Parts: sequence; structure tokens; C-alpha cells
Amino acid sequence: MPKKFVKEFNVIENSALNATNFLIKVQSDTELPEIKPGQFVNIEVKEAEDIFLRRPFSIFEVDYENNVISMIVKILGRGSRKLTEIKVGSKLSMVYPLGKTFTYPSSDDKILLIGGGSGVAPMLFLAKESGLPVENVDILLGARSKEDHINVDSYKKYANLHYASEDGSLGEKGYVTQHSVFTNNLNSYTKIYACGPDGMMRAIAKEAKAANVFCEVSLENLMACGFGVCLCCIEPTTKGNLCVCTDGPVFNINDLKW
Repeated sequence: MPKKFVKEFNVIENSALNATNFLIKVQSDTELPEIKPGQFVNIEVKEAEDIFLRRPFSIFEVDYENNVISMIVKILGRGSRKLTEIKVGSKLSMVYPLGKTFTYPSSDDKILLIGGGSGVAPMLFLAKESGLPVENVDILLGARSKEDHINVDSYKKYANLHYASEDGSLGEKGYVTQHSVFTNNLNSYTKIYACGPDGMMRAIAKEAKAANVFCEVSLENLMACGFGVCLCCIEPTTKGNLCVCTDGPVFNINDLKW
């Protein structure tokens, strides 16, 4: 199992991407270990007397040259809201890198990455790290409306971008599983990756199984410790009850009892 670290990072950026999503960048004063798409950090929420447990967040980008880790923090509750209020120059205690990564695609793969809500970050990270040509990578991002989507135009150099919104204000109207890229071309992909709301991932898994396409999902179960001790994140699988924080968060859909 890869070594984990507990470290105080310096906050060097906290910027609003939209009303509910913030980009937080933290810098280490020492060299970063290797970090892969699908892994996450557990962050201590300081100056909040009623918040005792660390909060898990997917890693969005890693800049090894400057020892910087970036995360997209979506406001979902008191803990995440408190984090979005952190000031540049503050310290942030993180346990990292946690969890298992996605299976990297082969050089001849054509992949579809699907992200919804806070699940956008690891999909963008994987697209950047895949090493595949743009024509072999499709990213499908879903949200309620245009205002809920974040600007990811900079990722056009890594993938073809597609959008779904429930109100039709950006991209195609509906859920990601109703998007034409998903409904019309599923068999053209050799691998599918997804992260987002549970219902979204279950729907994707169902169709991927029917199409007999390799598929991995990154689960977003409640995680407190990150070490498999608190047992908050147990997921029933074909191999028994497993801790998402240590045995995942990435799972092959064939191993899940979905």
C-alpha cells in the first residue's frame, strides 16, 4: 500500500468557479509523492468547533514542479462551505494521497469519462493524465444548469468536451445518460469511467454492463478517516463488504452489487 502523509499545506489560491464550486490550491514545502487520478485527500476543517471529522475531496490537478495540489470544492454542507472561506496564506492540514486510482487506458483505447457534481475533478485529471490523443477521449459533464457547470475549456487540448444540463441551458437537455454521446456511441468505447451522484453512476453501470464495455466508477460514500478504521464507507461487493477509502474509491462495476 502506498505511503500516506499528514502535512500542513500553504493555501496559495481560493477562487470561485461559480456560485457553489471553488478552486483551492495548496503548496507543499517539500517534494510531493506520486499522485494518480481517483485518489483523494482528507482535509481538516479548522476554526469550526462543531465539525470534528476531516472531509474527503478528489484531487483535481498536481503540479510537481511547484509542489502544488489543486482541488475543486463543491459546497455540499457545513464542512465544504467552511473550506471555501479559507484565506490565502492560511494552513491546511491534509492526509494524502488516499485511495486507489483508475486503471489507466492503453495506447489504443477510446475512452469516455463522465462526471457529475463534485465528480468532475477526477475525470478531468484522468483525461489530462491518460496520454491519449484528443480524438480518443470524450468527456461528458452533467449539471442542473449552465450556472452549475464550471469552465473547463482549457481541457480541450486533452479531450472532446460534451455537456448535459437538466434545463437545457448548456449542451443537450437531460441527464448524462440521455446525452447522444452516451446513447448512440457506447459500443465505440473500450473503457468508460465515471464519478458523481450514486444514481448517475448506477445508471451508467447498467448500460455499460449491457454493452459489455469495461467500466470503473469512483464512489462518493461517506468517508471520515481515510484509513479503513471508522467503517463509515463500507460498500457491499462481490468480494464482501469493503472500505471505499482503502479498497476504492475506484471500483470495477463488475465487483459492485449493483
